[in-house]
Amino acid sequence: MRRVSDALTPPTSPPPTSPLAIPDYRRFWLARFASVIATNGIVVILGYQLYDVARSQYGMAIPEASFQLGLLGLAQFIPILLLTPIAGVVADRFDRRYVAGASMSIDFCIALGLGVVTYLDVRSLPLLFGFAALHGAVRVFQGPALSAIAPNIVPAALIPRAIALNSIAYQAGAVLGPASFGFLFGSSHALPYWTAAALMVIATTSLLSIRTLPPTPAQARDAHPLSQIIGGFRFVWNDRFLLGCITLDLFAVILGGATALFPVFARDVLHVGPEGLGQMRAAPALGAAVVAIMLSIRPLERNVGVKMLLAVVVYGLATIGFALSRHFPTSLAFLTVLGAADMVSVFIRSSLIQLNTPDEMRGRVSATSGLAISASNELGEMQSGVAAALLGATGAVVFGGAAAIIVTSVWSKLFPELRRARTFAPQYRQREIAP
Repeated sequence: MRRVSDALTPPTSPPPTSPLAIPDYRRFWLARFASVIATNGIVVILGYQLYDVARSQYGMAIPEASFQLGLLGLAQFIPILLLTPIAGVVADRFDRRYVAGASMSIDFCIALGLGVVTYLDVRSLPLLFGFAALHGAVRVFQGPALSAIAPNIVPAALIPRAIALNSIAYQAGAVLGPASFGFLFGSSHALPYWTAAALMVIATTSLLSIRTLPPTPAQARDAHPLSQIIGGFRFVWNDRFLLGCITLDLFAVILGGATALFPVFARDVLHVGPEGLGQMRAAPALGAAVVAIMLSIRPLERNVGVKMLLAVVVYGLATIGFALSRHFPTSLAFLTVLGAADMVSVFIRSSLIQLNTPDEMRGRVSATSGLAISASNELGEMQSGVAAALLGATGAVVFGGAAAIIVTSVWSKLFPELRRARTFAPQYRQREIAP
């Protein structure tokens, strides 16, 4: 017979087995998905427009126009470099929903501005560079805040699955954005930007509908911002494991990135135009999305450090294969493999960073990680542009792929903690139980 106390006790619902069972996470996922479609689409069309303007309006040769793509990456990176320390502190001191929502709202204005400029056909290199720099400044605040929200609404045990699902949102958006925006651009040059503006409205609305997050600790609110900035960098610098994870991505992608030269391959090597450029940008994301779905169902659990290093090696080999291919479907196949390998590396690295960082530091550590990612992307574009001017597009990408492989080998020696990581458990615990 049941006791009276048992009858009065309300039944407890079982803990969720998937992040998607949590309503707030579903809202977060939609916001991320919509914003990624918009931002990736903008970046692709902006790069193609800049290269086309350099070639057609300014009469630049292919090497000179390729160098402009490198400068485009630099224009986006400079504000990221200057503002990242501030963005990390902002994400740790204020409500992360509002920080990310405000940055999305400014991105909405950028999309509208680019749409007007394109519709009126008043494009110029200085104007496009200006929009690129503003877009880079906005992204620096959005990234750390978004990255730090998920651990606040998902139980710790589900964080690896949440990271895989986050990657699905990112990679699916990275597939749909470039591919769809390329076709939209072929229909009407301003249409991609109008679409991006609408998507930003969806993303902002969904993000702001998330329930109130846990309050910011008093020590975070009361601490001096400068001391918080220094403390964030010191935390990463003193933790060799986090430092190795972040810098591996930084140097491997700076040297191995090929995306900046996609407009060159689309226009003057493979001769597939903006539609082909959209497919080239979508192919890595497609490979990554497939792997992300697999990881959300069955996450990696053992020997994660070695698998992360091997994934970067495969990334470098696929980069070399893409550079040497002159058959468009084969090129897309190499890019798909590249994206799949990168997804394995990103999944492992992101899980390790999130689970090895206390919540009160997540904004600043995410900002530092985001700075490394942005540095690898934007400085990688600069490196690719310079290398293409010296070696040609094919030589630059081959060099980058080989360099990524070399960096991985060096980092496995400099940071043995990476290859020794067996699970996603915080590394200090693994060190304590290691024989």
